[in-house]
Amino acid sequence: MSQIARALALSAGLFLTASSIAGADTTEVKWQNKVVIDKQGAHCVDDPNCFNRYHQEIPPVSRANPGDTIVFHTRDALDSDLTLDSNADDLAAVDLNLVHPMTGPVYIEGAKRGDVLAVTLVDIEPDEYGYTVIVPGFGFLRDIYTKPHLVNWKLSRTHAVSDQMPGVKVPYEAFMGSVGVLPGAPETTAWLKREADLGAAGGVALPPEPTGALPTAVCGPEGSHKAECLRTIPPRENGGNMDVQQMQIGTTLLLPCFIDGCGLFVGDVHYAQGDGEVSGTAIETGAVVTLVTEIRKGQGAHITGPEVEGGAQIKAMEPSKFYQTIGLPIKNAGEVIAPHTYLDSEKIKNLENLSEDLTLAARNALIKMIAYIQREHGLSAEQAYILASVAVDLRVGQVVDVPNYVVTAVLNLDVFDD
Repeated sequence: MSQIARALALSAGLFLTASSIAGADTTEVKWQNKVVIDKQGAHCVDDPNCFNRYHQEIPPVSRANPGDTIVFHTRDALDSDLTLDSNADDLAAVDLNLVHPMTGPVYIEGAKRGDVLAVTLVDIEPDEYGYTVIVPGFGFLRDIYTKPHLVNWKLSRTHAVSDQMPGVKVPYEAFMGSVGVLPGAPETTAWLKREADLGAAGGVALPPEPTGALPTAVCGPEGSHKAECLRTIPPRENGGNMDVQQMQIGTTLLLPCFIDGCGLFVGDVHYAQGDGEVSGTAIETGAVVTLVTEIRKGQGAHITGPEVEGGAQIKAMEPSKFYQTIGLPIKNAGEVIAPHTYLDSEKIKNLENLSEDLTLAARNALIKMIAYIQREHGLSAEQAYILASVAVDLRVGQVVDVPNYVVTAVLNLDVFDD
């Protein structure tokens, strides 16, 4: 036998011996302690690990130590029955009382009121289906887009495509639309009051609504705290429905703890979104979200609301080419835009230029962008509005050149498939 043959025979023998001893490859080598919160049943109402209101009396469904890998199986924002075959008529069946189904809460061992919970996003595995909708009465341009519209997306770990948006490919840039901790009793009382005051003044404020509220025992029609359970639609100091797309994989979200154990929850994953989420929805989907946590003792004295630590994620999200419109706080005489109607101001109605108004400047930039998309890329008004919601970033240009503050709308031209 040659020396080469002897070497090969010896190598094979060693391999077989080692394999018979080890009995497995590297997939069997584990070091993470995983805490998994699964979905159960078809909808949140069927799932003991799901809730859709905030209150300090909602009990934890699981417990985890800092440093554990926590895996949340989440539902889409509308807790819907939508599919690739759905159309706008199916939106009539959507019950907005069910928004948003959250997975959790999870009790973080050792966390106390007054601490800060640092939540690092490790991964998001999206479902294969997502959707973006226009719902009458909701969205930034709700006074212009008054009819329901639905776009169904096919999702992968690279791009989203849709039969209703031919020629468009939206890059995968997933993040948690909603993530947060439960409020404490003082926060619940204070937030209910300030929102009630806003509602009494004519502003948009959503009071507690027991219909469809979960968990039923706490927040439902016969629940122990049905008049105190906060809706999940507005973000608050506890986080929640922030819809901040820069909270990408690898970033760390800092949340003040208002109760012992914090009550961490996740839901409403967005496959992709433009800054503004202008139609009212992003590319909404269910997902499997993986996190790790760290407790920063006593830091709640300084960090009183959500803050984020990150690295190169923002640079990685920037488009390779873009188109930008410039918005100013100008309007037509006699017009009062939807966000300003509650002010009931004759001054606003008759002016063509408002002073230092970012809302009006953002609207101006967005309307120009939608017109550009229609003109240059052949999409309908509704398609352009949907595209703006998932791929256009509203950005503040300046807040010093009175009276005309500037907001720009930036379209990622990479979404157009050559």
